[in-house]
Amino acid sequence: MVYQLKLRKVGNSVGVVLPKEILAKLDIGEGDSLSLTAGLDGSFRVTPLPQGREQFVEQMKIAQKVIRQYRNTLRELAK
Repeated sequence: MVYQLKLRKVGNSVGVVLPKEILAKLDIGEGDSLSLTAGLDGSFRVTPLPQGREQFVEQMKIAQKVIRQYRNTLRELAK
């Protein structure tokens, strides 16, 4: 199923309004957190972020920084 969503100005930011059907399918509501993951093909995946998982997001940011910093070393190790 494909949904077309509109971007709307919210204060100084831009937000996306999710229809009731999507909120119900994701089992989320106002105040809940979502995880947006970039795919290698330029796509994005949106998934609910269970409460208490904010620490996981921070750990992933740190891991991405390490991967960028040591990308050449990791590339050699992968051979």
